Amino acid sequence: MATWDVFKELDNLRREIDEAFRGAGYSRPLGQTFLSPVTGRRFPLVNFSEDEGHLFIEALLPGVDPKDIDLTVLRNTVTISGERKPFVEREGQIVHRSELGSGRFSRTVELPVDIDPEKINASCRDGVMRITLAKAEHAKPKKIEIKLA
Repeated sequence: MATWDVFKELDNLRREIDEAFRGAGYSRPLGQTFLSPVTGRRFPLVNFSEDEGHLFIEALLPGVDPKDIDLTVLRNTVTISGERKPFVEREGQIVHRSELGSGRFSRTVELPVDIDPEKINASCRDGVMRITLAKAEHAKPKKIEIKLA
């Protein structure tokens, strides 16, 4: 006897509705996919970390040409935006599933400290963009010597 999984059925319904919207020419209805989980709403996915002198952002951008990516820093925000090109069907090809999203994207990360705008490095390799931002001198932790009285 098979058991019924309501969450699997809801996921199948979500996929069918998304496919219907895509078939009508809408790749992301209302900016999101129908009944999509919260974690699926943001692109690109990022890791954000820091050490004493730097902030580090890694963004997953598989299938996106680095020439199609814009990186901007304004005050305490970093914005990664660009476009993922759509899948192109070849003549005679039958597509059984098309789940890779395409279109414009934008992701903004708020920085917890001020940075030095002259010391920002970014590189992209194997679909991962790595951004290193130097903290401003006044934002770096200072060791204070405690004098004994």
